[in-house]
Amino acid sequence: MDFGAVLIAAAGVAGTLGGALLTQRGADRARRRELEMSQAIQEARESRELRRRCYSELHRDARQFATALSRHPYVMRDRTAGDEDIRTLEEIKDTFRDRWSEALMIAPDAVVVPAHELNEALTRVYGQVKRLEQGNPRPGESLRSAAEAQHALWFLIDAMREAMRRDLGVTGEADGAARRPASPSSDDLTALISDFRQPSDGPNS
Repeated sequence: MDFGAVLIAAAGVAGTLGGALLTQRGADRARRRELEMSQAIQEARESRELRRRCYSELHRDARQFATALSRHPYVMRDRTAGDEDIRTLEEIKDTFRDRWSEALMIAPDAVVVPAHELNEALTRVYGQVKRLEQGNPRPGESLRSAAEAQHALWFLIDAMREAMRRDLGVTGEADGAARRPASPSSDDLTALISDFRQPSDGPNS
């Protein structure tokens, strides 16, 4: 038997097997990369959907909290706040706080910063309203000052909403610049002041 021919044949078989093995390994790596990419896309999609749901609920609950804080001074202006009035405000406040706590765990800093500013403002207005409700206001606090502070919340709600839209890709940077939150309407503020005119105010105040 030609020993050289045997070596050549063995080398050919080894080369064929080695090539097949390398091809299989390459295919396995490609499948792993494809699977990892698919998983990454799915995780990104699920993360975006989680944020979208949380943002929608946080925005809704913030608006409801601000609306409740707007209503309460009118209730106290016209009559003593009853148990149902107080319970409604507390339930809306608690719902917002729960949603805010959830957002802190999943929202990026670009959303957390304006949302935190809104949360701080809501807390301040709520504190003022509750002190008035309990007959223990701080110097300078009145139904009108509480109503004016509540009126300013809508600018912060709009700022938070725009940050959320940018994070979700609904609003681009250029669009976001064109859609800066508008300041609270001066006409609305004038009507608000009129609704809560102080006894010491003159007829044209």
